[in-house]
Amino acid sequence: MASFPHIVEDCMGVLQVLSDGTVFRSKNIQFNIPLLHCENSVAFKDVMFDKNHNLLLRIYKPKSASLFHKLPIIVFIHGGAFCLGSRTWPTCHNSCLRLASALDAVVVSPDYRLAPEHRLPAAMDDAVSAMKWLQSQALSLSDNSSSGDAWLSSGEADFEQVFVLGDSSGGNIAHHLAVRLGAGSREVAPVRVRGYVLLAPFFGGVMRTKSESGPSEALLNLDILDRYCHTSLITPF
Repeated sequence: MASFPHIVEDCMGVLQVLSDGTVFRSKNIQFNIPLLHCENSVAFKDVMFDKNHNLLLRIYKPKSASLFHKLPIIVFIHGGAFCLGSRTWPTCHNSCLRLASALDAVVVSPDYRLAPEHRLPAAMDDAVSAMKWLQSQALSLSDNSSSGDAWLSSGEADFEQVFVLGDSSGGNIAHHLAVRLGAGSREVAPVRVRGYVLLAPFFGGVMRTKSESGPSEALLNLDILDRYCHTSLITPF
């Protein structure tokens, strides 16, 4: 008698992996935060940056961009324990709107492939692809090519003032970007990364970190964190 698929990994009901390799992600996550609307100050749009993997990024641009100085570029990498999340999540979208508005900066927020379908380091590779896409925009500007995105090829964005900001697992990815690109970020020249900002970066390993040895949180307890790490690193099929 054939057996029906059963759950082998369950992360708070938000992510479930079945015995046949099927992955279920809930589309009804309650964020309990309103989606910001900044039509009067920030414009945004989605752009394909990796056709091979069908990956999009979202560009945010202040509407009141100054004609007298170029805008720095912030690359914002969302969190979600490598298994969840998107540029469209309210937490990510709201953060990018605020960054673009408050810092008067262009914000680029890329998606990346999620585990367990795409185990690590797929997410890191996709972050590199996003930086390569940004490099192609800078090169199209320097070559006076018409192939670049209009929002980045207008001359308002400063490709020599780029900052990479990552939240949670995005902070982990930002760390790996720093290691991969190295000092001066010559691999993506003329793009120059001036700094990396890791917001509550999500790290885990065989040995417990100092933060893991403290009191367990109600939501992100060690059992849940271990499950996410296991799901991100090991493909069950």
